[in-house]
Amino acid sequence: MVAGANGQTAKVPAVIVFGDSSVDAGNNNVISTVLKSNFEPYGRDFFDARPTGRFSNGRIPPDFISEAFGLRPFVPAYLDPMYNISDFAIGVCFASAGTGYDNETSNVLNVIPMWKELEYYTEYQQKLRSYLGGKKAYKIISEALYIVSLGTNDFLENYYSSFPIPGTNGGGRRAQFPVVGQFEDFLMLLAEGFIRELHRLGARKISFTGIPPMGCLPLERTTNFMGQHECMEEYNAVAKDFNGKLGAMVDRMNRELPRLRMVFSNPYDKFYEIINKPSAFGFDVVSVACCATGLYEMSYLCNRQSPFTCTDASKYVFWDSFHPTEKTSQILAEYLIKSLLLPTFS
Repeated sequence: MVAGANGQTAKVPAVIVFGDSSVDAGNNNVISTVLKSNFEPYGRDFFDARPTGRFSNGRIPPDFISEAFGLRPFVPAYLDPMYNISDFAIGVCFASAGTGYDNETSNVLNVIPMWKELEYYTEYQQKLRSYLGGKKAYKIISEALYIVSLGTNDFLENYYSSFPIPGTNGGGRRAQFPVVGQFEDFLMLLAEGFIRELHRLGARKISFTGIPPMGCLPLERTTNFMGQHECMEEYNAVAKDFNGKLGAMVDRMNRELPRLRMVFSNPYDKFYEIINKPSAFGFDVVSVACCATGLYEMSYLCNRQSPFTCTDASKYVFWDSFHPTEKTSQILAEYLIKSLLLPTFS
């Protein structure tokens, strides 16, 4: 146990985050990409109504997890100039919106690839040793809770995209892997390589997150003309299949890697329940998002000039066409915290 926020006892010394926009706290703010959210109305329900670069009206899952473990109620982005190593010692986010397991996915919108997230993490370790000394730094690195959350972009931005991806001879991964299961297996190898490297660098407690029912995102429903704008069940089936493979990988790696305690945090079923029974969770609207028309907008298309943005995001499952509202994130995070994370890691 370590001292946490407000003098309470924290259950882990830090929360360290890798992944995509599901967990990005604002690293994309400082890189050259169109995929940003550091402007209103993003962040309007965050502390001080501040747009941070989170793709939400407020907090995202790692923020709720950090708070539940007795740490700060948010996890700052590593590249945010407002923070330094003294802040990052109890929590840091390396995630980048738009990234994926596949480097070609990060190339689509020129965001931070996963190998670069690990490079930043190595740099962070060096800063932590300089700041706290080797012994204290080792304790944080080995006892921190690591959150890894990505994969959706590999399918929706990359495999199923109609736009050729640079560096793939114009055909994209779908030409290379005509059967989606082959692409899933390719991603599995990349995911395993990432976890092995994270373990080599000292991570021992890992929450490895599956992908949501991506066929029910407002953007996918909007473009599902033939299906009467219902969920794209083909994409949901892929998500379930891929999650099954990820869960099996987590089990195997727990057996293979010394002292690893990794759990598979699968949001699919709870998220699908919210989408299919929104009123049971206090939601009124599920098929469109709060921001702008709610049909296809995210990032710069979701801005303060839109006259259609909803007044109460808590009534909506989705904030923009790709990302859940703070309320949805809180429900999903609390479900995983209570059912899996606290029982395993506290």
